Amino acid sequence: MQPKKIFVIGGGPAGMIAAATAAQQGYDTTLIEKNEKLGKKLFITGKGRCNVTNACDIEDFFANIAHNANFCYSAVYSFTPDNTVELIENNGVKLKTERGNRVFPVSDKSSDIIKALEKNLKNASVKVLLNTCLEDLTIENNRIVGIKYNGDTHNCDGVILALGGASYVSTGSDGAWRKMITDSGHKVEDFIPALIPLTSKQEWVRALQGISLKNVTLKAEYAGRKIYEELGEMLFTHFGISGPLVLTLSSKLKSYDFSKLKVTVDLKPGLSNQQLDDRILRDFACAGNKQLKNACSKLLPSRLLEAVLYRADLDENQPINQFTQEKRARLVHTLKNLEITVDGLRDINEAIVTRGGINTKEIDPSTMESKIIKGLFFAGEMIDIDALTGGFNIQLALSTGYLAGSSC
Repeated sequence: MQPKKIFVIGGGPAGMIAAATAAQQGYDTTLIEKNEKLGKKLFITGKGRCNVTNACDIEDFFANIAHNANFCYSAVYSFTPDNTVELIENNGVKLKTERGNRVFPVSDKSSDIIKALEKNLKNASVKVLLNTCLEDLTIENNRIVGIKYNGDTHNCDGVILALGGASYVSTGSDGAWRKMITDSGHKVEDFIPALIPLTSKQEWVRALQGISLKNVTLKAEYAGRKIYEELGEMLFTHFGISGPLVLTLSSKLKSYDFSKLKVTVDLKPGLSNQQLDDRILRDFACAGNKQLKNACSKLLPSRLLEAVLYRADLDENQPINQFTQEKRARLVHTLKNLEITVDGLRDINEAIVTRGGINTKEIDPSTMESKIIKGLFFAGEMIDIDALTGGFNIQLALSTGYLAGSSC
């Protein structure tokens, strides 16, 4: 009796683990990838370091899923972050846990994570076809019976689609599969950016390009209601702001009327207003009759200090013996509430992940199988799920891929 024949389409983390898992059940499994190599988007994640998962408690993991968390329960419990660590390390790559329970390869090389997943494929005897595009699905009586690639139709017993979202088009994650899926009868939710940098036209913001802030608190209000407040890291760029805090904030935005959005940064969250005022007074006491910019030189990097004094409407050249209590209060307030005017998002192609894709109501969450087409499974970012930064999205790709591979 011939083993079941399974095709997995998409060579990202979801597709790689889905193919290996299916093959480990004894199925004749072929992985098809349109790029010249596997894991092309994975290679650039985490600035090339690849934050592969998050070692938080499992219940905390679900709190970091921004969209359709309930749908993900079976997948994450079927293949947990601990399972990811075990899989990667068993395939020769040592991992380490950093701040925020973020898990990286010890080497800080995303290529090592890809090598571990490729080794897992090889050990499972998965056939891999690179530079090969899925052209169509063959469906009869609401059941998948084959796929078409290289101009030919190939019969099969099951198909796992792991085709990605709609960002980083150069990696092949372009959402071009949408028409094929809607033609099959599925509803595809519009793609929108889920983790993406924010733009600002303020010249002083852009002038701070390259400055990275650690241990600051980013706060956002929308229409007067607080929607986000978190301690962490952010970055000023040539177009506005980015970094972990900003990316997470972007996922909290339910509406994009930026005139209603107020974003502030507390540059000294460890100090109360009074403690910060006392700190400034101590610096002044040691500064003699220096100018304000020199008396405050220990507070912040020079470019950032210049921006803060500008925003506080203070003369950086004023001698501090002429500096009034009212002006000092303005300085403290600005340090604790540096307001940034956000006016938009970067292009969706720059999103770390996208929200949208296959409607979760049309997928069985316990198997990842289509409720419309028997034998068709989905995995990874093409499903309408997304999470915050910190390794959660790659873990969701691995978890949904594993569940699809073990259920086909």
